[in-house]
Amino acid sequence: MKRSLFSVLALLFMLSMILVGCGSAETGVLLEEGVLTYAMSGEYHPFNYKDENTGELAGFDVEIGEAIAEYHGWEPVPYATPFSGIVSGLNSGKYDAIIGSMGITPDRAKEVDFSDPYYLSGAQLFVPEGSDIESLEQMNDDHVIGVALGTSYEPVAREYTSQVSTYESDVTALRDLSVSENLDAVITDRLVGLIAIEETGFEIEMAGDLIYEEQMAIAVQKGNEELLDAINEALAEIRENGTYVNISDRYFGTDIGPQGE
Repeated sequence: MKRSLFSVLALLFMLSMILVGCGSAETGVLLEEGVLTYAMSGEYHPFNYKDENTGELAGFDVEIGEAIAEYHGWEPVPYATPFSGIVSGLNSGKYDAIIGSMGITPDRAKEVDFSDPYYLSGAQLFVPEGSDIESLEQMNDDHVIGVALGTSYEPVAREYTSQVSTYESDVTALRDLSVSENLDAVITDRLVGLIAIEETGFEIEMAGDLIYEEQMAIAVQKGNEELLDAINEALAEIRENGTYVNISDRYFGTDIGPQGE
């Protein structure tokens, strides 16, 4: 009887060690079957958006993800999801990384690990053409500021006014600013706003200087150092071999990377 009990206990111990081993191995696993699944809003033209002809995700972020995947021999799979829940989706394992123009902030760094920055931009105030608003400092509770939900621009807007309208995308907010009287201003990425003006003809303009500079980076789950190191290695290589600059030039006509200006 004692021998039988000892055998059962020994078997349970071995099974528990196997399970522990499996769990620790998965913490550092890069990807399933060599597929890199990476998330973005799909509503942040020209960084990530749905192509009108194909319905497929396209844009700068999409191609950066493809270049990273190609370097490692992975299959790239971009994934669209609302930006407001993009971090929770990452941490629940819906995708391997966020390559979606996510700015590095202290609060986000508590929830995810960030790669080296892969481009630089900054927050900018946009107003209707002819507006008498010349800077963010002029904003107060009499003004309504529009921002995309879940972005780092929302808390900035709330520092100046209690009237903040949230939108599913930056472009939607800029369109509302252009065609309606619902908003007095929008805070968004400077590049996004300038390209929206050029490509859509929105009757809006910049007001004042950059509110702050942003470093955009790729996010992975906390503790996944193996994947983070692999992404950083690929980012360094695609800058070195010219792939990054080629992608950037196609979308912006310049190098928007950390070393470009």
